[in-house]
Amino acid sequence: MSRELPALNALRAFEVAARLESVSRAAGELHVTHGAVSRQIRALEAELGVPLFVREGRGLTLTPAGLRLRDGAASAFAQLRRTCDELRRNTGQSPFVLGCSGSVLARWVIPRMERLGHDLPELKLHLSASEGLPSPALPGLDATLLLAEPPWPAEWQVHTLAPERIGPVFSPRHPRHADLYKASTTALCKEALLNTASRPQAWPAWARAQRIAVGRLHYGQSFEHLYYLLEAAVAGLGVAIAPQPLVTDDLAAGRLLAPWGFRATRASWVLCAPKRASDARLTALADWLRRELAEA
Repeated sequence: MSRELPALNALRAFEVAARLESVSRAAGELHVTHGAVSRQIRALEAELGVPLFVREGRGLTLTPAGLRLRDGAASAFAQLRRTCDELRRNTGQSPFVLGCSGSVLARWVIPRMERLGHDLPELKLHLSASEGLPSPALPGLDATLLLAEPPWPAEWQVHTLAPERIGPVFSPRHPRHADLYKASTTALCKEALLNTASRPQAWPAWARAQRIAVGRLHYGQSFEHLYYLLEAAVAGLGVAIAPQPLVTDDLAAGRLLAPWGFRATRASWVLCAPKRASDARLTALADWLRRELAEA
C-alpha cells in the first residue's frame, strides 16, 4: 500500500520557502506568521525523516533532499494552478483577458462590445492594450488578437480569422478630395502619404499589389500608431493606408473615402493563445471574431 502524502499545508509552506529562500518572505506570501511556516517545515522534515534546509544564521540553504522536493513540489503546484485556472475559465468564474493593439481596440473592438456581449453573454472579457508582437509566453493574457504575418512562435495555437486587406483612404475634408476621388492610383505618387511607424510595410505592400514602383511613393507626416494615422486622415490631413475593418464604420458614415478599394496582403487577422490552453471560450471568441471580420 502506498503511503499518504504529507499534509498539503506543509508542502505548500516548504515550496514557498524554498522558492523565496526565506521563511519570513514565505510567511508574507502565505499571510501567516514566521513561526507557522517554521513549524510546517519542521513537521515535514520529521515526517520524511530527512533535513530539507541547512539553517545558516538567518538564511536557508536547501539540502540535496530539499532540492529534489523543491523541484517536485514546484512542478506539482504549477500544474495544480494551471488546472484550477482552466476550471475557472470553463465555468466562467474568471475574466478572459484579450490583448490587442490600442488602434484595433479603439477603432474596431470597442465599437462592437455591445454586440459581443449580446452574442456571447457568458464571456466576461477583459481587454488589455499592447503594441507590437507579444512574447511567446503571452504573460497575463488568455489570448491576443493580432494583425500580422507568420511565422508564429511554436508555443502558440493560432486561429486564423481573416486575410488582411488594406487600401488608401482620405477624408472629404481633404483639400483635393474631389480630384483624388476621380483619379487613378498613380495620382498617389504625387501625394505626401501619411504613414505609421507601427506598419512601415503597409504602403510598399499596397504599391506592389498595384504594380506601382515603391520608389515612386513619398511620405509626409508619420505617426507612432495606426489610430493616430487614421484620425489624421479623418481630419483631412492627407491620404492614409488602412486595414479595411478599421475603417468600415468611417466609410459607412462618409467620414472617409476609399475609391481604389482594398487589396489582400500576406498578413492575417489571427487569435493566438498558448498551446497548453484548453478553454471553450477561446473557440467561441474565435468564431465570433471570424464572423464579424467577414462582414467588414
